[in-house]
Amino acid sequence: MAKLLSCVLGPRLYKIYRERDSERAPSGVPETPTSVTTPTSSSWASVFWSISYYSSPFAFFYLYRKGYLSLSKVVPFSHYAGTLLLLLAGVACLRGIGRWTHPQYRQFITILEATHRNQSAENKRQLANYNFDFRSWPVDFHWEEPSSRKESRGGPSRRGVALLRPEPLHRGTADTLLNRVKKLPCQITSYLVAHTLGRRMLYPGSVYLLQKALMPVLLQGQARLVEECNGRRAKLLACDGNEIDTMFVDRRGTAEPQGQKLVICCEGNAGFYEVGCVSTPLEAGYSVLGWNHPGFAGSTGVPFPQNEANAMDVVVQFAIHRLGFQPQDIIIYAWSIGGFTATWAAMSYPDISAVILDASFDDLVPLALKVMPDSWRGLVTRTVRQHLNLNNAEQLCRYQGPVLLIRRTKDEIITTTVPEDIMSNRGNDLLLKLLQHRYPRVMADEGLRVVRQWLEASSQLEEASIYSRWEVEEDWCLSVLRSYQAEHGPDFPWSVGEDMSADGRRQLALFLAQKHLQNFEASHCTPFPAQNFQMPWHL
Repeated sequence: MAKLLSCVLGPRLYKIYRERDSERAPSGVPETPTSVTTPTSSSWASVFWSISYYSSPFAFFYLYRKGYLSLSKVVPFSHYAGTLLLLLAGVACLRGIGRWTHPQYRQFITILEATHRNQSAENKRQLANYNFDFRSWPVDFHWEEPSSRKESRGGPSRRGVALLRPEPLHRGTADTLLNRVKKLPCQITSYLVAHTLGRRMLYPGSVYLLQKALMPVLLQGQARLVEECNGRRAKLLACDGNEIDTMFVDRRGTAEPQGQKLVICCEGNAGFYEVGCVSTPLEAGYSVLGWNHPGFAGSTGVPFPQNEANAMDVVVQFAIHRLGFQPQDIIIYAWSIGGFTATWAAMSYPDISAVILDASFDDLVPLALKVMPDSWRGLVTRTVRQHLNLNNAEQLCRYQGPVLLIRRTKDEIITTTVPEDIMSNRGNDLLLKLLQHRYPRVMADEGLRVVRQWLEASSQLEEASIYSRWEVEEDWCLSVLRSYQAEHGPDFPWSVGEDMSADGRRQLALFLAQKHLQNFEASHCTPFPAQNFQMPWHL
């Protein structure tokens, strides 16, 4: 009877993976696929519930206008609702009986219950052969697990990790009670916009209906990572209570030297590790750790900046303290909006080896203003700064290590005008802010102008023409930078170029811009080829 009840209340089982310890089929020979459960009444019920949830305000307003919310009308309606609930309970019991008669599900529920009682290595190995509703997956790593955090008061609290806060819009204004009362309506409006329309526009991947539509693709991608790449799934508990869904592929046992390096991948606003940018470093031979944003697929919560940083923090801690990678062996690779968590990790973990940002931007405000009416400028700016402040450039400038920016020359998402206008690509602003912070003397008037000309080039031929026009001598540039580093140390900002001629500053500026930016002739969502994946330049 207890087993039958477990089957009734148990999670949905999506797929049973092949035994990963068994012999693989030879290359080119098709392997027998394992079955995936088909959509059931419960999955359709969850879709209808989601539709009902979002449409409920309109439904209540309609019923109120028609007079259906009076007591005389509500009582008969409650009878119909009770009948519907009994039918749903009957369907759930029938589903449980069907599971109970299925030997594979009974075996799965036995392994799941055993793992919850005792998370031994053998129980976890057996449970990893199943793909099921991730809410029932046991927690593998806790944010407080590292002993250094238990002893230190400087780590994150349950309120979250530290973020850079925006400066007040009106500096120098006294924050009196009267001013607070005046600001209250604007603050309430910004809060409502951010928590309803704003968050869903910024992170469409967190919308439940979109996730249901993508579910077959996500299951297929997860099966590929587990069965073909020997990926290991894990649930991490962040400091805010959100559960983060991760996938780790270990290449340290291979003959490829890059397998000793771990690439942590940060996905875009509608990206999932199952089908996202993890494939690029994976094909390049690196060990890879992918994770889903809060509210995406198996991860819980909502993807606000604080929750995003909390999730990234526990992912990095998991990589260091559970997977055994040193910070010097970790590379952060981000695509699009994933640049926020990547730059936060670089700022918070300065010993990380390198940061690679693909199709990312410097600040969210210009991109938000692009898609909203001009009359909403004040509301949009206030809402972004207070609730959705993705300040990538500000965070990246706090990092001292190697950085590579990948600019997509036909990007239609992070340009503020049209994709053909390459100078409106916010990746340019990210590069300029980084170079101006690190090399302020070089990026003075002459250096800034010549880098802007180089960024405006629409082809590799034009770039090479500008580079040769100023007769950039790479050996000379390297010798100047190495001499300065040897004398003053590696910490930025550098004062190199202070006593240099205008031509020398132009050469250095072009040299540094070329080393920090890689062009990729593609649109925003084109997968980045593995053969183009390279480590950032460093002295």
